[in-house]
Amino acid sequence: MSEQNEKTQAAVLKARVWRGVGEAGAWQSFEVPAHESQTVLDVVSWIQQNADPTLGYRFACRVGMCGSCAMMVNGQPRWTCRTHVKKVLKNGALQIGPLRNLPVIRDLVADMDPFFDKWVKAGGVHKPSRSRHDPIQPVRPEDPGRVEANKAIECINCAVCYAACDTVAGNADYLGPAALQRAWTLFNDARIDDRAAILDGVSGPGGCHNCHSQGGCSRFCPNELDPLSAIAGLKRAGAARFFGFGRARREE
Repeated sequence: MSEQNEKTQAAVLKARVWRGVGEAGAWQSFEVPAHESQTVLDVVSWIQQNADPTLGYRFACRVGMCGSCAMMVNGQPRWTCRTHVKKVLKNGALQIGPLRNLPVIRDLVADMDPFFDKWVKAGGVHKPSRSRHDPIQPVRPEDPGRVEANKAIECINCAVCYAACDTVAGNADYLGPAALQRAWTLFNDARIDDRAAILDGVSGPGGCHNCHSQGGCSRFCPNELDPLSAIAGLKRAGAARFFGFGRARREE
């Protein structure tokens, strides 16, 4: 093989991309020019712009702020805009699919509705104890509850943890790591009065006690959050309430 042919061969990577509507589909192979600094999203964009304009995928910011470009890359959920090809390439190839545990709209586009429905079901909506007519409630940064709540406020609902969760894969009713982490954040928020309602929302079927503590959610979170610890916190709080060791309502 000539030196020129070796360079040409080295400058091409193979990508298998999921194509199809809903659950019906198949893998389609593409050859994509390889570059020194290249993300998985660059690969997907090149395919859509140069090889097949019908490829469906989702992205927005391209800088790791929105999370909308999350996909399965060689079997693992990742933000494709921040995943460099050289770090995940296996035998010169990539396999790129839609996020696991979610319905597929088309090609690489996952339907996020079930994810957000569970987020709401878990009590993810902030319900303050005061109205706009009341004095603003002070929030002390050093308060233990505030410190605990701050650990998860960088969650942007990209659903990477949801796709990584084997409990979700085996239990369609399970609320999932992001929804439960949000509930734990609100449980520790001094501005929330009815903490018992939060525990009620996450302690039933599909709630925090269904978690198997495998830790995929914390392992794959692109923002390095720890949903597993948040879920453990909800379990402890629920157990404390059940045995009468703590109060579910915050004392002023």
